[in-house]
Amino acid sequence: MPEAILKDRVALVTGVSRRKGIGYAIANQLAMLGADVFIHSFAPYDADREWGADVDGIPALITTLQAHGTKIAHAAGDFSDAAVPEKIMQHAVQTFGHIDILVANHTYSTMGNLEELTAADIDMHLQVNVRGTLLLTQAFAAQHQKESGGRVILLTSGQQLNPMPAELAYVASKGALQQLTMSLSAHLMPRGITVNTVNPGATDTGWADDAVFEFVRAANPQGRWGQPEDAARLIGWLATDDARWITGQTINSNGGGL
Repeated sequence: MPEAILKDRVALVTGVSRRKGIGYAIANQLAMLGADVFIHSFAPYDADREWGADVDGIPALITTLQAHGTKIAHAAGDFSDAAVPEKIMQHAVQTFGHIDILVANHTYSTMGNLEELTAADIDMHLQVNVRGTLLLTQAFAAQHQKESGGRVILLTSGQQLNPMPAELAYVASKGALQQLTMSLSAHLMPRGITVNTVNPGATDTGWADDAVFEFVRAANPQGRWGQPEDAARLIGWLATDDARWITGQTINSNGGGL
């Protein structure tokens, strides 16, 4: 059992709907390090995708997270509604009294090249991924009253490393988060809040077909896909005091591959 180096810290992790997902791995890592964790989910998004929602539902996620002995709470919400980010933060603060760590893991993603783009699809990506994350960060900063220990960790998708022409709306939204990182960091660092972005690289969360899986595996120098736990370990470290000097950075956790 790892040392409880995040004891007395509280984290809000968004996009925690499936035990196979990165969000769950992040919440699990933070709980394992001793943090109380408030998880946000929007299971209908996963249910509409080919990978599907968690077969045992959100209660199963909560039960497994509670095995670490820390407090776990949950709320669902659709970040395409501009009022929801602040409501989720308020719910988390009402539950635990304060939030020290915000991990904005939620995402909206569809395929679409230039010819296939629609205004509605572009707007949905920007509403959920950019507006939702900015409003969450705003609400987090408003409730953070400590002089140090605040953490904002965003997730992006490596669009700065490789072209992704079949996912343009997604690229635009995730690229915006990367570009916001340094400016948010400069604004919040005087208040003891670090801001960093993690690119988890190609991660095996069950979305890839056999052909894509093999292409990515062969392209990675380590001969494997990333696992959700790979990014979660980095994010867990960024949440600790050992990472207090790291801010304004985009960190690629991709095994040297895609």
